[in-house]
Amino acid sequence: MISNPTPQRELRSHRPQRPAPRVLNTAEHHAWLAGHLTARDRWLCRMLFEHHVLTSTQIIDIAFPSRRAANLRLRNLYQWGVVHRFQPHRDRGSHPMHYVLDTAGAVALAREDGIDPRELGYNREREIGRAFSLQLAHTVGCNGLFTALIHRALQPGTTGALTTWWSAARCGRHWGDIVTPDGYGRWREADRDIEWFIEFDFGTETLTRLARKLARYERLAENTGITTPVLVWLPTAAREANARRAFADALRALNRPDRVPVATTSGETTDDPLDMAAPRWRRVEDTRTTGRVRLTELPVLWPELPASPPLSEPRPAPAAAGRVEVAPPSPMPPPAPAGR
Repeated sequence: MISNPTPQRELRSHRPQRPAPRVLNTAEHHAWLAGHLTARDRWLCRMLFEHHVLTSTQIIDIAFPSRRAANLRLRNLYQWGVVHRFQPHRDRGSHPMHYVLDTAGAVALAREDGIDPRELGYNREREIGRAFSLQLAHTVGCNGLFTALIHRALQPGTTGALTTWWSAARCGRHWGDIVTPDGYGRWREADRDIEWFIEFDFGTETLTRLARKLARYERLAENTGITTPVLVWLPTAAREANARRAFADALRALNRPDRVPVATTSGETTDDPLDMAAPRWRRVEDTRTTGRVRLTELPVLWPELPASPPLSEPRPAPAAAGRVEVAPPSPMPPPAPAGR
């Protein structure tokens, strides 16, 4: 079940819980893991490396048939040093456990790709430090938009699938000299690809600053020759209404507003605030109170927009000194192993 994104003030983490007994991080242990990590375990390592932090609820939705199966496997992965976990503080009730990649998982990922672990760019202190990050709620909420799509794609009878999910960090390495979206996604259904950039607004920046990003998206479209819809998620209906006015003003100031198709939604639009596939997206230029469409119906909002071209990286993403760029993981998990 996808939960409502939590305000950042409720995600200020206490010191991580006292760890359970764990194995030593040695070369012998890494060799032992080679025979014990499943394809799903390795995929989860790649997902955590790409997207930094996933909650236990999100992991259950995208990779496990039940909470019990997930808890048993995640406990093993934690004790083996493959993942690390923490639970943010909450005044009432409790948050789900949050997971990040740990050292043994990073080593397994690097070795699988034939990379020296030192070239991976992994930093354990940085990953565990996400427990105290002011961006934690934003990261978890934005990731929830995509894990909800994966969960939907895994349901019996679903014909579509999430084929691409790039993190903000990967977007920044490719387009950060112009604009850095919070994510990039592609959904494939009925032989058609639908692509989008996501801007996940948590109410922490002014609407004027948010609207200024549209000029940068116009520049990106001019530089790449590809027009990609920008979907903006806002926390409340009131903030969405105010943002739509700011976006409309910003679009009128552009030279080519047709190069920046923008649609908005809020966490109050549907019962499930993070279900991107629900009929929740409304084109900014549409002044009606109705007219929200599903993700698969986005082309209806911009009938003049060409079909999304096949995905190709605009240029080799620059890697930091001493770091090797790792390809993004497939958003869809491998088949679950029997009995796990």
